Amino acid sequence: MEKLSKKYGFFTAVSMVVGIVIGSGVFKSAGSVLSASGGNLKVSILAWAIGGGIMIVSAYAFSLVAVTLKENNGIADFIEDAFGEKVAYIVAWFMNFIYFPTLTGILAWLAGSVTSSILGYEDTVNGLSVWLFGLGYFILTYLLNLLTPVIAGKWQVSATVIKLIPVFLIAIVGLIIGTVNGNISTNFSVIAENSGAGSLVKAVAVTAFAYEGWILALSIAPELKNAKRNLPLALVLGSLIVAVAYLLFYIGLSGVLSNEEAIQLSGSLDTSVLAAKRLFGAVLGSTVNVLILVSVLGTLNGLIMGGSRGMYNIALKGRGPKPVWFLKVSKYNVPSYSLVISMVFSLLWGLLWFGNFNGLFNGFMDVSILPIVFLYGSYILVYFNIMINMKNLNVINRFIVPVLSTGGALYLIYGSFISDPLMFIYFSLIVLVIISFGVITYSKRA
Repeated sequence: MEKLSKKYGFFTAVSMVVGIVIGSGVFKSAGSVLSASGGNLKVSILAWAIGGGIMIVSAYAFSLVAVTLKENNGIADFIEDAFGEKVAYIVAWFMNFIYFPTLTGILAWLAGSVTSSILGYEDTVNGLSVWLFGLGYFILTYLLNLLTPVIAGKWQVSATVIKLIPVFLIAIVGLIIGTVNGNISTNFSVIAENSGAGSLVKAVAVTAFAYEGWILALSIAPELKNAKRNLPLALVLGSLIVAVAYLLFYIGLSGVLSNEEAIQLSGSLDTSVLAAKRLFGAVLGSTVNVLILVSVLGTLNGLIMGGSRGMYNIALKGRGPKPVWFLKVSKYNVPSYSLVISMVFSLLWGLLWFGNFNGLFNGFMDVSILPIVFLYGSYILVYFNIMINMKNLNVINRFIVPVLSTGGALYLIYGSFISDPLMFIYFSLIVLVIISFGVITYSKRA
């Protein structure tokens, strides 16, 4: 078997982290973080900083393991190295049937939402146009990956570059205008009556959606020059750039939107869309919003690219139901059976998201955050492995870093729980049922 050559340098790794993490999450989460903080802008800023800190220390901890792995195709390989193939299989099952499908369904909805806003429809959250546009993007992106995977890959690279533009435009221009007109200082001075002791931890949990994706950058480890030095440095620097960009973007939004407006529009892209129109006017603002749409579609494409290979990657190791089926590759060099499974479950989770807006649960089951928070729970296994088995590391890397990372993961889980305990329990039961099928199918090998 041929080994991958060491062809990537330090700055490639940094750009990969920045390009993967920065995307639709910051546009969606801006108002939601402020809402979770009880309308306190200072608490919101601190939440973004803490969320960024959790990402940085977590990414650094994983980089310590990544340079030692023989295989590095995702979180499942990290778990397998720590606790064996059965636990890794369960995590891979979670990724395939919960993590990727939930986020895919939500991103399709977000794309529909921003399209409705650009075209001037009044209801940009739960209107018929939102769901029709979302379904259209959903189908077209899956068809793109099924029939023209090469074009899908090129589109992903292009979208990565384009999606950085609206983040920095709104951040820089909003910061300047907000400083001049006094909106930023006004928003900071607002005393929030609903900002209690639990507001910060709830707000930090909401930032998890925006900061997600850093772990995908670890796949570059086998191809990175001087990986033991460059990977940890690149992950820390890349994560730091993302955190700073998000903080500037968030402050930039406060330069043109009041706290009340941001809260009222929380949960969708309307916060960022409105900010772009106010900052740049109707015509140029619409152009910026088109760039936001490109960002969302790029993230949607990336999730489908990853999710459509879920069952294929499981089958590669001879695990799961009917591995022979899921190893089949179409004439377009795509694992078609795996892609179909991904599409079906993404559609099902998308319908569950639709149910949120139609009173299905008598509350809001936020599956944009819960799958990410649950995945952080599996990260704790990797941190535990560092402390127990990586005896060649110094005290800071072997104990302090994984302890801090574990604390960050538990903090996110706790914040998600106290935000809505009942929905947390409902989601946990759904996860338990799906994971049970994974446990049952583990013994069925080719």
